[in-house]
Amino acid sequence: MNTVEPIRDRKKILAIKGNLKADKDPRDYLLFTMGINLALRISDLLKLKVSDVLNGEGKPVSSLYLREQKTKREKKIKLNKAVIEALEFYFKKAQIFNPDQLLFTSHRSSKPLDRIRSWQLIRKWCREVGLKEERYGTHTLRKTWGYQARIAGVSLDLISEKLGHRNSQVTRRYIGISQDEVQKVEDQVCL
Repeated sequence: MNTVEPIRDRKKILAIKGNLKADKDPRDYLLFTMGINLALRISDLLKLKVSDVLNGEGKPVSSLYLREQKTKREKKIKLNKAVIEALEFYFKKAQIFNPDQLLFTSHRSSKPLDRIRSWQLIRKWCREVGLKEERYGTHTLRKTWGYQARIAGVSLDLISEKLGHRNSQVTRRYIGISQDEVQKVEDQVCL
């Protein structure tokens, strides 16, 4: 399996979100927004049902509860403003009312969206905003959260905890540090 990269440029993230929302594809907009904000593995995102994200009154929940497929750990994840807005957009456009229905289904059938199609979509979205040099895939969404959290000044220990890594060394390798970042630090530390 090839290593994938996070989306490092916030402008590219906003461009992808803008493209998906303008295309009026609520499924893809929700998948991307939830992926980069919740830092879940694609397998956990794709198994979410309507009842996982909506309360009995049809409003987005404030927190999501799930058991991670890979680690089998129970997790409570707070839904931030971006995810709640994406859920509202999704349910307004998609008109889905069955609580047992999966959030992410194929456009061609009622079958679940799968990892391969998700990978194809993410690569397409990245290419559309000019991200051609790097390798992107389903894990890009999760890694993007970790990278952007680090850039925002969140400690590696907290990022490691959020991603469910054993220690911050794993997280450090996971989110990657680019050569440009190293050179920037070299310029900043001029004694």
